[in-house]
Amino acid sequence: MNQLSAMRMFAKVAESLSFAIAAKQLHVSTAMVTRGVATLEAHLNIRLLNRTTRQVSLTEAGHEYWQGCKEVLKQLDMLEANVSSATRESAGSLKIAAHESFAATDLSEMVAAYHAEEPRVNFELTVFESTRDLVVGNYDLCFTAERRLRDSTLVCRSLTLFRDVIVGSPAYLSRRDPPQMPQELTDHDVLVSSDIPARYWEFCDAYGSHRVPLRPIVSSSNLLVVKRAAKSGIGIARLPASLIEKELREGTLQPLLQAFELENNERTVWMLYSGHRYMTQRVRGFVDFVADRYRHTALAPTAFDMISAAHFGRVVHAGIESSQN
Repeated sequence: MNQLSAMRMFAKVAESLSFAIAAKQLHVSTAMVTRGVATLEAHLNIRLLNRTTRQVSLTEAGHEYWQGCKEVLKQLDMLEANVSSATRESAGSLKIAAHESFAATDLSEMVAAYHAEEPRVNFELTVFESTRDLVVGNYDLCFTAERRLRDSTLVCRSLTLFRDVIVGSPAYLSRRDPPQMPQELTDHDVLVSSDIPARYWEFCDAYGSHRVPLRPIVSSSNLLVVKRAAKSGIGIARLPASLIEKELREGTLQPLLQAFELENNERTVWMLYSGHRYMTQRVRGFVDFVADRYRHTALAPTAFDMISAAHFGRVVHAGIESSQN
C-alpha cells in the first residue's frame, strides 16, 4: 500500500465529503479513491468514514485522523517545495575533488570565475594524488588527470590534455651538461613522480624508440614536491607542462630533449559527475560553465607549445642554412 497516496485520497474526501469530488481534484477515478480509502481503513483497522447512498461523513476516529493527516501532508508539501526550489537555484555548496595537477593549475581560477557569476555558490575542495583511495560518489564533481580512464558509472567529459615535458633548472644545467640524447639521462640525477613508471622513460624519433632505464634520486607521489625539487636544482624531472607553465615562461625550468618525442606524454583531464535526471541546478550550472570554458580555451597555446614552436623554428632555420652552404 502507498500510505501517503491513500492519506491524500482520504484527506480530499474528508474535506469535500465526496468521493467523486476528491477523485476529480486528484485527477483519478472515483473507484481508485474508494479503494485507497478502504485500504487505509484496513491498514489502520478502523473505520474513518460513514458511507450511505446519500452522504459521506467522518467518524470520530476519522476526524482525529484527518487533523493529523493535514499536518503531515502540509509538512511533506513544504519539504518537497524546499527541495524542488533547491534544485532550481544556483545556490548552496559544491563538493569538488580534483587531482593535484589540476588543482595546482586551472581549478582555483575556474572556481573564482564561477563564484563571480554565482556568488551564492560556495565550494568544498578536496585535492588527491591518486584515485585509488578516492570515493567518487562522495562528491558532486571530480576532476581527474589520467592516461587511461578507468571504468566509471559516472558521466565522463574530457576537458583538455596535459602534456609531460622533461625539464631541468638553470642551476642544475650549469653543473651538468644538458643531455643531448635520451641515453645520456642514465648519467643524470632524475626525479620521478609515482604516477609515472619509474623504471624507464621512453622516447622516439625518426630512427626509432629509445627506452632509458632510470635510477631516480627522488621519487614522490606528490607532483608539487617533484616540481620544487626540480626548481631547486636537484635533478631532471618529467612534469605536466600546465603545472610548470609559469616556470617555462620565466626560464626557471627549461625543456630538454625537444628533438625527441616522449612516449605516453599525454593525460586527459576528465570531469566526472552523476548524470541522473535530478541533478541540482548548482551542479548543472557548474558543469555547463566548465564545459563552455574549455570549449573556448582548448586552442589556446601553452608556454610549452610556444617554446616548442620556437625551438622547431630554430632547427628548421638551421637546416635550411646548412643545405644552402
